[in-house]
Amino acid sequence: MTSLGRPLVPRSFYVKQSTFSDPGELGALFAGLPPDPAQLARVARNVMIHRLEGDLFGHTHPTDRLHNDAESRYLDDILRIVVDRNDAPLTVRRQPGDRFVGVCRDFTLLHVSLLRHAGIPARLRSGFADYFGPTGFHGDHVVTEYWDEDRGWLLADAQLADPEITAHWPVDFDPMDVPRSRFLVAGEAWRAIREEGADQETFGLHPPTEGPLFGERFVAGNIRLDLAALNKVETLLWDVWGEDEGEPGTPLPPRARELYDRVAPVVSGEVSVEAVRKVFAEEDGLRTPATVTCHAPFNGPSRVTLR
Repeated sequence: MTSLGRPLVPRSFYVKQSTFSDPGELGALFAGLPPDPAQLARVARNVMIHRLEGDLFGHTHPTDRLHNDAESRYLDDILRIVVDRNDAPLTVRRQPGDRFVGVCRDFTLLHVSLLRHAGIPARLRSGFADYFGPTGFHGDHVVTEYWDEDRGWLLADAQLADPEITAHWPVDFDPMDVPRSRFLVAGEAWRAIREEGADQETFGLHPPTEGPLFGERFVAGNIRLDLAALNKVETLLWDVWGEDEGEPGTPLPPRARELYDRVAPVVSGEVSVEAVRKVFAEEDGLRTPATVTCHAPFNGPSRVTLR
């Protein structure tokens, strides 16, 4: 619902830029780009490189870029970095040393912004993909969900929008139509664990690592991220708020499980914008506050006040 209590029209809501996806004064960079989801995904792919792709491209990321680029929450800041390194049009494929050094969220945020600019409803989805890492493992990942007039909401992975990348991973599908069986949004991963008896340890941080970043509690954190993104609050993946009782890696308390049992269906399947807005407004532990704790992988924890 809106603040005036009127139902939101889902597609019109997701056409408008968010605070995070707005290119701001750099919006002119989007002029003349083709309104085609696949071509826009390639634009995002060609100006970015993943933190973990250095070896794949025969490139060593400068330490400051490796540590700091992906701490850029807002698209206008990301675009400033892109242009500062190479001020060519966005359609020009950058060399690895000229690219923004990011993570899946950054590819997706740029792709979503480009789609919204083109008038195509789009949103970020947080969940778990089975096409990175060992067989049977679902690593945390962020992809685009965009509206296709003929087929409805489709999943797209802009990080895969390069044949060299898809050849490196077990990808036997169109990156602009990721099968729902290959990427589970966070709510569906939770339901797989709770309702279908899936092994919770197969859902974890990508790349797989030892420690607390796997299982039920980790999936719950991704539900918070996904719910926020569905409300167009597209935070960093390591921004944390409304933490549940208990230490990382320990089981969730019963009342937290009950909460996520209620919320998981809301962010699964055919998503109702009215429903996700209602949950976001009413659940204090899930709604993103003005200030979050950022657990930056390289730079350590800090408190950050959002725009």
